[in-house]
Amino acid sequence: MHARTEAAAEMAETASSWPEEIFAILQRFDVRQVPYVPDAGHSQLIDRVLGAPAMRAVPLTTEEEGVALLAGAWAGGQRGVLLMQSSGVGNCVNMLSLTQIFRFPFLTLVTMRGEWGEFNPWQVPMGSSTSGVFELSGIKVLRASHASEVREVVEAAAGQAYNACTPTAVLLSQRLIGAKVFTK
Repeated sequence: MHARTEAAAEMAETASSWPEEIFAILQRFDVRQVPYVPDAGHSQLIDRVLGAPAMRAVPLTTEEEGVALLAGAWAGGQRGVLLMQSSGVGNCVNMLSLTQIFRFPFLTLVTMRGEWGEFNPWQVPMGSSTSGVFELSGIKVLRASHASEVREVVEAAAGQAYNACTPTAVLLSQRLIGAKVFTK
């Protein structure tokens, strides 16, 4: 195999394995509750959680329910992670205050829209504001834009959230997950 072909194959392998790396980190940190709003960007991770007997995947009707669910999970002695898309972050503004009031370990993984190659103009405003909304709500923000940095970023975020009780959001860039394409 040529060096260029090997490099392309390695990139493809890394790109498809980052959800698996996230899943392994969640297992290492003993995450039990995984509330989510169905999302194509999180689909591989959600499928892994659904197949894991030690984890409970909880489909939500709206993202702010996940913040409350994680507070309750912590009160009951379990760790959790909220999976959502950037368009749902605005729904959580009032509930994010729970992370400051109750000081529970909050971790959310957010697939971004409104960025790299976005076709839907309605996704752009919240995609542009996601980081600021979290920061104004007292949530630390980390970002992964390339598959090669996902493991390191999510590991750091989980450590901050679960060990230092620092509410943390990981933004998984649209470039990482791939731009959605509009089809008729």
